[in-house]
Amino acid sequence: MATQYQAVGRRKTSVARVYLRPGSGNVVVNKRPLAEYLPTAIRQASATAPLDLTELRGQFDVLVNAKGGGLTGQAEAIQLGIARALVDFNEDLRKPLRDAGYLTRDPRMVERKKPGQPKARKKFQFSKR
Repeated sequence: MATQYQAVGRRKTSVARVYLRPGSGNVVVNKRPLAEYLPTAIRQASATAPLDLTELRGQFDVLVNAKGGGLTGQAEAIQLGIARALVDFNEDLRKPLRDAGYLTRDPRMVERKKPGQPKARKKFQFSKR
């Protein structure tokens, strides 16, 4: 058995490298405690949801390097990274994590802006005359 499990989670333009180590349940993101890095309870719960689902919350220390995007994108990237690392730890956790949707990479990205338009889909007002 390995002493550390690692995985990468992505969401929009955010990337989170997640390291799971046997420990007491500390979650550190970019060298700051989770509560300090993600101040809202909803984002904290979203990021650590796979640990709560598998009831492994107090058994692992989670070390995360997150970059890119905003806080919500990073929180969901952390969620995917934790879920993938847990599957690396124990393959039997794949089914419950998959059923809860934690192993699916959300493919939605920002659509690019097109030339001759103010935004990606918005058009300038059409004038017939």
